[in-house]
Amino acid sequence: MIDWLLRDKDQPLQLDLGGRLLPLALRRTPTARRMTMRLAPDGSEVRITLPRWGRSAEALQFARSKADWLIAQLDAMPQTAALGHGASLAYLGEPLTLRHDPAAARRVTLGEGELRVGGAAESLTPRLTRWMQGEARRLLAQDLSCYCLRADVPVPRLMLSSAQRRWGSCARDGTIRLNWRLVMAPPPVRRSVVAHEVTHLVHFDHSPRFHALLERIYEGDIRAANRWLKREGRGLYVPLG
Repeated sequence: MIDWLLRDKDQPLQLDLGGRLLPLALRRTPTARRMTMRLAPDGSEVRITLPRWGRSAEALQFARSKADWLIAQLDAMPQTAALGHGASLAYLGEPLTLRHDPAAARRVTLGEGELRVGGAAESLTPRLTRWMQGEARRLLAQDLSCYCLRADVPVPRLMLSSAQRRWGSCARDGTIRLNWRLVMAPPPVRRSVVAHEVTHLVHFDHSPRFHALLERIYEGDIRAANRWLKREGRGLYVPLG
């Protein structure tokens, strides 16, 4: 049974989907021509974008009509990855098999199709997470330098992000934030996000000039990369541990 729970005006709208209570976030934008809905990458909320003139009641009815889809999406959410010997972890779009030997050195070592690591099993998750973040910083920094050279702009400050809502962002001061989980995606997908944010250093909008520059500096198929993120991106948020 699907129940809509409307709280008082100072509390957020929430939706009970088969016993799972999720916030319902409504976002009105002047560019929206119709209502669209998606589940947050981590399954934490249902998001509906609607035109400025859109009514909340219509958004509720729209979401209600998609309740079965929402439940299916929640059921398909990636489960916590149990990191132990023989587990699989995505890196550069390919699965790596974890080889854990408690008697071996604690350092994480990348091999052919595998990650080798020693030390106590209890500390595997934080150590592997730090290794992945280190790899992300190294690769994203290389990508950033590459695209800044192509766009003829200085290399800005790079910060890693753990954001649940976006893969990258470019601040007004030029700081670029990139989601470390992009290290799990295929390189062309990761690089497409970097190229997108570098383009914002020149055009802080999504105008035709922005898209023209992005097409010039990015060597791949930007539309294919966007489709991959839309289709597979949620899987990169699998909790580790």
